[in-house]
Amino acid sequence: MKKNIVYIIIWIWFLPLASKGQSLNDYLKIASENNPELQAFYYDFEASMKRVSQVSALPDPVLSFGMFVSPIETRVGAQRAKVSISQMFPWFGTLKAKERVASLQAEAKYQAFIDKKNELILKVKKAYYPIYEANEQIRLMEAYITILDIYKQLATTSVANGKATIIDVIRVDIMIEDMKTDAKLMRDKLTPLHITFNRLLNRSDSVKIMMQDTLAIISLGQLQRRDSLLFKNPRIKALEKQIEASNSMIKVSQKEGRPKFGVGLDYALISERTNVEIPDNGKDAFMPMVSMSLPIFRGKYKASVEESRLLKKSKEFQKTNLENELISRYESIWYEINKAQQLITLFNEQMSKTEQVIRLLYTAYSNSGENFEEVLRMQQQLLKYQMALATETTKFYTALAQLDYLTSKSE
Repeated sequence: MKKNIVYIIIWIWFLPLASKGQSLNDYLKIASENNPELQAFYYDFEASMKRVSQVSALPDPVLSFGMFVSPIETRVGAQRAKVSISQMFPWFGTLKAKERVASLQAEAKYQAFIDKKNELILKVKKAYYPIYEANEQIRLMEAYITILDIYKQLATTSVANGKATIIDVIRVDIMIEDMKTDAKLMRDKLTPLHITFNRLLNRSDSVKIMMQDTLAIISLGQLQRRDSLLFKNPRIKALEKQIEASNSMIKVSQKEGRPKFGVGLDYALISERTNVEIPDNGKDAFMPMVSMSLPIFRGKYKASVEESRLLKKSKEFQKTNLENELISRYESIWYEINKAQQLITLFNEQMSKTEQVIRLLYTAYSNSGENFEEVLRMQQQLLKYQMALATETTKFYTALAQLDYLTSKSE
């Protein structure tokens, strides 16, 4: 019987190594390809790229046609109709400045897309790890029920041999029923967790989720992560692009306040005079034209320049505030990671000691039939450490996922 208990304790810890579920990276790939919110951000970026060619193009030429209701008589004949075409040109460098603004705004949209992808990865991980924790705790509870069944057999044998009372058997029955209820409640908890996870992947609620069975605690390089916190973060990069765009927009506003030039051509259709013979009789007329806009209402141009400057200041303050938030959040997450690592180390040590105590108590009970309650109490304590270890492992990886998001660690 003692060998059975030892076997079960070992089985609890090494069973996860026997099988493998679908990789988390596989789910991240599915989410990146299927998530509708991420797709919306991508198409928003694609749309902003199309604006670059729009703003860098010249305005359309103007073609006009007119007919004289009462023809105007000239020396060579009567003017019957007139066709005009003209093209306006903005001040030198205006189109280039507008193109740069649109390009920078598109780059900011791309950084927003990258941030949304990183955020999606974080959401998927934060939905994945609680499922791992629930599965692990269900597995532990089922193994614990198996151990209690063996204890029940042992107690029954001890009662038959006169070494114990029926109270020991009843006590085990109560613990078994409690644990079965807890395991059922934990299985019920998996349903909303699965739905949340599948929705992030934009797939049916009923699709089965294959989980990894083990999560090994890994070591981290803090200095490297801290260095990449600000210069790799896409939200910081997006604000930097918006600041650059505001600078270019100031130039656009200044150039918009300068004259625009136009060139054109008038073509007049003239009919021949029939009552006289003259040179160039009925010859159509061509008239080249040059035009220039007069931006004399300066208020709107000054306001446009000031608007761009104020927007630039706004983005600069947003960037500073975001940097402060990232650093504060970074330190808080590192505390959570370190805390989880210390607790995981503690629980592993406590479990090892508790297992030793259980083996000693079990041997004593097998011989004397005494201290059965203490055997059960220590077995409960072992389960408590095992459950807490699963919880802290989940907390560790959830905090690590948040750290990956802050430092834009690519998968």
